[in-house]
This record gives sequence, C-alpha cells and structure tokens, in this order.
Amino acid sequence: MSFVDTFVVEILTLQVAVYHAHARLESRTDREALHDLRVAVRRIRSLLRPFRSMNVVVALSEAAAEFGRQTTPTRDLEVMIQELEERGFAKLVKPRSSRLGSSYDDIVNGSAFKNLLIQLDDWPSGFRLAEVKGELKHIQPQIKKTLRKQIDRLHAAVDDVQFDRHQLRILVKRTRYLTEAFPELSPLSRDAALSLKELQSALGSWHDHYQWCQKALVETDLQPLEQTWLSSATTALEKADTQLVDLAQRLPKRSGKKKLP
Repeated sequence: MSFVDTFVVEILTLQVAVYHAHARLESRTDREALHDLRVAVRRIRSLLRPFRSMNVVVALSEAAAEFGRQTTPTRDLEVMIQELEERGFAKLVKPRSSRLGSSYDDIVNGSAFKNLLIQLDDWPSGFRLAEVKGELKHIQPQIKKTLRKQIDRLHAAVDDVQFDRHQLRILVKRTRYLTEAFPELSPLSRDAALSLKELQSALGSWHDHYQWCQKALVETDLQPLEQTWLSSATTALEKADTQLVDLAQRLPKRSGKKKLP
C-alpha cells in the first residue's frame, strides 16, 4: 500500500469514528461521546495540517476547524459539570445539565456537523485527482518539514520563560497530534513523545482550572470554589513547568533555522 493509500485509509477510519461518536451523542448513550467526536475531528485536522494550503484539503480542514470551535463551549460545560459532581455541588449541576442537553441537540442537528460530513464525503475523490496530477509527489517531505517547524517552535517556547501558556498548550497539542498521525516521519523519540503527552495533560489541567476561575467571576454561584480552583491551577502550572524542563532535554536538535514566532 502506498503512502497516499495509507493516508486516505487513515482519514476514512476517522470518518467512521466520527459517525459512531455522533450516533452515541444523538442517542445519549454515554458521557464520552462528544469528547470522542471532537478527538476524531481533531485527528483529521492533524492529518491535513501539512497540506492545509492545498485547495483539495482547504474545505475539509476549515469544516473540521469550525466544528471544533462550535463544540468547544459545550465540551467545556461537560467538564465543568463533571468537576461540580465530583466535588459534591449537586445544586450547581442541575441548571447546567439543562443547558448541556440543549447544546447537544444543537450539535447533532447543526450546520457545522452537516458541512463536515459533506466535506468528508467529497474529499477522497479530490485527493486522488491531485495524486494523478502529480501534486502529491512530495507529500512525505512536506510532512517532515511541518514537523520540524513545530519542533523549532517548541524550542523557542522552551527558551522563552515569558511564552504565553495558552499558546504553549495549543502548540503542544498540535505537535503531539501531528507526531501521532505520522510517527514514522517524526524526529521525536518515544520518550520525547511521552513527555509531550504529560506536558499536555498538565497544561490541560491548568487551563481547565483557569477557565473555571474566570467563570466564577461572572457566575456567582461558582464563587465558593474559586480559591480551590485557583490553588489547583497554580499546582498544575508548576507541574507543567517541570514537564517543560523534561521535554527540553528530550527534544531533537533545532533544524538550524532562525527562531520561529
């Protein structure tokens, strides 16, 4: 099987995962359906990232990005509800659960998901046509180039103590998912990939607690938890900083090019 064949199969496999997770979300079978749906879409975006400037993938890439943006508030609400349940704040859960159900309906029947399905169906034929035209001859070098650029950005982030942690979280996620999409083309070692995953986890915990603290500023019923969340955010950020030092030791050398923003 050629590399292009394998690439197409990966996207089609994720498309099946999208259908499955969407069906679970529609039927309300479990609480991980939206999470799994978003992960499948995010992995599709990771596979397409090295080619996002190619006309043949622009529509699908944009549709996946838009679906991610529209479902982020709902996913944030899911995580918030889980946090409140675990801390025993049942009275705070009820009104938010009602909002969650309505948000699920909007996602299941929304235009963003319908457009995503349309683009997933249309994409393979266009990609195959690009292959016939010889536009994919340099597909593997392009993927390697994208990975090296992401790693150079990580080096820049590691060297800059003032680097915005929100931006770092996004950078880490993109590098990790791109590496997982193309492990055979990534210069990251297994240990570096594991370190990247642990850093993402710490930054994710910090991000969640930080966002909840921001919510508590406007949703007054959350204020009893504000100090607890602030403390947890600080702890998570300290852990992330430790993981960042570990990652710095495991990253491959820079490509030798100038620092990237």
